[in-house]
Amino acid sequence: MPDLDPLVPDVPALRSRLDAVGYLADDALVTALLLAVRMRQPILLEGEPGVGKTEAARALAAVLDTPLIRLQCYEGLSSAEALYEWNYPRQLLAIRLAESRGESLRDADLFTEDYLLPRPLLAAIRHPGPRPAVLLVDEVDRADDEFEAFLLELLADAAVTIPELGTRTAVVPPVTVLTSNRTRDLHDALKRRCLYHWIDYPDTARVAAIIRRRVPESAEWLATRVARGVTRLRSRQELTKPPGVAEAIDWAGALHALGLRVLDADAADHTLGAVLKYAEDLQSVRRAGLAELVDAEPGSDA
Repeated sequence: MPDLDPLVPDVPALRSRLDAVGYLADDALVTALLLAVRMRQPILLEGEPGVGKTEAARALAAVLDTPLIRLQCYEGLSSAEALYEWNYPRQLLAIRLAESRGESLRDADLFTEDYLLPRPLLAAIRHPGPRPAVLLVDEVDRADDEFEAFLLELLADAAVTIPELGTRTAVVPPVTVLTSNRTRDLHDALKRRCLYHWIDYPDTARVAAIIRRRVPESAEWLATRVARGVTRLRSRQELTKPPGVAEAIDWAGALHALGLRVLDADAADHTLGAVLKYAEDLQSVRRAGLAELVDAEPGSDA
């Protein structure tokens, strides 16, 4: 098993490397990710949508210089859809070619590695290394209980069984990151299998710093004002979907794209669709007035 210590020797080094790939994380999150890498134990990242859970996995893969293999969960996702499927068109073509030559094919001729199409979970198990892939199981709370139980078994053994081919065990087990928006509670068994970290909304200063990283063309005053505006929006209890970091980045990008030199009520009104994604939320904020969300003074951080 490859030694990853030179890449992530300690918390400051990992924080610095995450920073270098554009992901700003506090020490608690960096420590949790470091433990996931060192202990080869899955980590469950929970938090509200838009706080950077998926980006944490992307950044970790970039730091480790290894593939990110993502499984997006959804209601009704089955183990077969997440594992593999057979290349039926190619199998059918092989059958027809054999028939044209007067030959017959056995099942063993058709169900081989040549006809296997790996999906994310099998791809992560089959990753040859030398460094482990980062397996991102995104929004696991959207999947059903049956899939959650299957996932628990796979994570425990780093192996899957394909009836036609037998058991496939990972040579280099992946670093596994699960994310959840807490749309439902996950089973205790899955949580016990994982390390756990809750990612909260970052404070205003960190949001401004993230905006500057992700929208480097934006002025410092703009990043600061957008961060303040998003913080104020998030304090509104009536919103269906409070904005996260992703929406803050989109808002700053929209303002910059329009070449606006001031973030006032008019500018906010024209670009509010970049930060709020429900009609009810847009109406609520506009009824309450936009002036309190923004600082109208241009080109200043005061």
